[in-house]
Amino acid sequence: MESIRRQNPQAALMSLEAEAASARGGFACLFSTADEYESALITERRAQGRHAQHRSYWPFVLFAGCAAIVTGTVLLFA
Repeated sequence: MESIRRQNPQAALMSLEAEAASARGGFACLFSTADEYESALITERRAQGRHAQHRSYWPFVLFAGCAAIVTGTVLLFA
């Protein structure tokens, strides 16, 4: 801080602006859109094995169960 006080105000302001720009550069995003980020995230997770390409039968089982309940209710009140 002492060295900033010894400089002229214009040089100190330019120095602070340069340091602020440098600090903001550390937070720059590597992706230009959210779609690019999501695509890279899914690709990375697939590489780690989190998004396995296996078929789940739970949606079919739940649909069949709901269809059976609706059919039973219709037949009960018909």
